[in-house]
Amino acid sequence: MIYTVTVNPSLDYYVTVDHFTTGQVNRTLEESIHTGGKGINVSLVLRNLEFNSIALGFIGGFTGNEVQRTLNQKGISTDFIPITNGNTRINIKIRSSDESEINGLGPHVTDEDILDLYQKLDRLVDNDILVLAGSIPSTLPDTLYMRIMERMARKDIKIIVDATNDLLVNVLKYKPFLIKPNNHELGDIFGIKINTKEEVVKYAKKLQERGAKNVLVSMAGDGAVLITEEGKVFTSPVPKGILKNSVGAGDSMVAGFIAGYLESQDYEHAFKLGICAGSASAFSENLGTKEEIYQLLATHQIDTPN
Repeated sequence: MIYTVTVNPSLDYYVTVDHFTTGQVNRTLEESIHTGGKGINVSLVLRNLEFNSIALGFIGGFTGNEVQRTLNQKGISTDFIPITNGNTRINIKIRSSDESEINGLGPHVTDEDILDLYQKLDRLVDNDILVLAGSIPSTLPDTLYMRIMERMARKDIKIIVDATNDLLVNVLKYKPFLIKPNNHELGDIFGIKINTKEEVVKYAKKLQERGAKNVLVSMAGDGAVLITEEGKVFTSPVPKGILKNSVGAGDSMVAGFIAGYLESQDYEHAFKLGICAGSASAFSENLGTKEEIYQLLATHQIDTPN
């Protein structure tokens, strides 16, 4: 089974405003509400690709109930931990001449709530897949992902980590199956700016030396790079299309990689499906559908590994 963890889910309220101006009343032209959070996005795209997962994390109040209801309605199983102090956050995404965001705090998570999460994760068995995705709010210990991986170390579980800075670096010693920084996040780890695929390969290999098995690096419009545990390097341009929405593209790439790997046990296919899933979401107003993803897959070519 595939499990995704989103410690701070959200309801994302998207509004389109013509010439948004502070200090006065602005009226929306369009609006929509979506469930948010990186792990949740992974579960949603996996469902689009007809793979089941169980979404874990913390939810609170009426907004948390809506997150769970929406996911269940879309056929995604959930095993969230209900929080009594506070509501699942609402994030406001303003689309205008410039894009602006106002992100909520989320509920207060106690030590007992964290223990509940650990105990749920203790039920995972060999060959399960666990996705740890997204940042951790300041109210939670920044060692959370590391502690989870420490508890999982005795089991043969493929753990995928999509996080930044110390959240990512601290888990490398536990040999995650896959990590997925983007090129900016990769550069931040080493205190440099990374611009080329050659630089991506160089520094991604340094993360492998620290313990990561496979390193998938997204580079937005410049494509992506995969360095496998076998030492192969795959690179890919971005499929052709019109960028409409970058939110969730990286999460979609993770979902596509998982689906591709489970289909074939082949890293090349997993990489290619990951690229196409991420691009399909970027070319859509919402997360990419199976049809949109496989339309790209039918024609997209990746570069031959060295």
